[in-house]
Amino acid sequence: MDIIIPQVGESIVEAEIGEWFKKDGEQVTKDDLLLEIETEKVNVELNADASGKLTILAAAGETVKIGAIIGQIDETAAVTTAPTTEQPATAEVATTTEPAAEPPAANPAVAKLAAERNIDLRTVKGSGRNGRILVDDLPAATTAETEPPIKKAAAPPTPAPVAAPQKKPLDDPRSERVPMTQIRKKIAERLLMARQQTAMLTTFNEIDMNRVIALRSSHKEVFEKKHGVPLGFMSFFVKACAEALKEFTAVNARIDGNDIVYQHFYDIGIAVGSKRGLVVPIIRDADRLHFDQIETIIRDYALRAGNGKLTLDELTGGTFTISNGGIYGSVLSTPLLNPPQSAILGMHAIQDRAVVRDGEVVVRPIMNIALSYDHRIIDGKEAVNFLMRVKNYIEDPEEMLLEM
Repeated sequence: MDIIIPQVGESIVEAEIGEWFKKDGEQVTKDDLLLEIETEKVNVELNADASGKLTILAAAGETVKIGAIIGQIDETAAVTTAPTTEQPATAEVATTTEPAAEPPAANPAVAKLAAERNIDLRTVKGSGRNGRILVDDLPAATTAETEPPIKKAAAPPTPAPVAAPQKKPLDDPRSERVPMTQIRKKIAERLLMARQQTAMLTTFNEIDMNRVIALRSSHKEVFEKKHGVPLGFMSFFVKACAEALKEFTAVNARIDGNDIVYQHFYDIGIAVGSKRGLVVPIIRDADRLHFDQIETIIRDYALRAGNGKLTLDELTGGTFTISNGGIYGSVLSTPLLNPPQSAILGMHAIQDRAVVRDGEVVVRPIMNIALSYDHRIIDGKEAVNFLMRVKNYIEDPEEMLLEM
């Protein structure tokens, strides 16, 4: 049976082979974990659908299309028994010595690699099933193979001098060149799209975090004891944004062709850093959730993002995004939009600053916040007022319902 890259999302057309957990030629049992594939959004584990001998047709690191065959399981080899007198011991040898088909059978990755190395596949003996050529069957690249093949042709009577072709300069030996992962490609694509296809503008403000810090400090022990999860700052901002979005509907809207789609639900994405890059899992109906529910969801997302275990559904959709660069020490930045969303809030590090309160200079914990928005749909006045509403909610947190 064939091992096929499954369909994991309507917009995903290719995947990268991650790690094979079984070796080529190894016996596998039904439901064994075979490999992990990486797409632009999620990692997916593939298990064996049958027992038998595994043949790997696509090596780790190769990019393949959805639906591509990346391996096979020979179910006839599922049960190993001692050879009988009726079956000659050379039967397997006879199978492997059959001449390869013309043209030889090989997967697209092998053909591409062979072309790069100037290897004639007709000269390669395949070790795969039915003589199929695998990546490991190809000879290692040599200096001679990397040079263009010499064509035998009659020299013209009076050859004109031809300048030697310019070779691509080699990287500095202290450099390291690695291919972009699928998720990094998608991040690059979406960020470039955000710059090129939106009229992005950013407005800034600052928040006095004194009262919310005091509220959190006075209730954090009781909160954690009752709900089993610490009380963080992110839940305050999620609730503040959800309430502000109800008032400033364009900030929660999106453009679809010539239409504006006003979304009367509040699915807020939380940007989470992982070893694979930045991912944005969604807190669904954030306005209906209590603080403890928000904190529990955020903690779960952060843990599973680090292990690449977020599902496609958890990363799909969203009407608004919050990105907290402050956890990395950032004090000011311009967050980029997450299309097709029209706005994103950037949080930053809290710093003690001298400010004026009631005519006196005092020290307060201040956080810079930034709202990037698509000016095609959101006016500057609306963006500024939205940010002011978030600021007011955080500076006067009693206005928001805090379930204890």
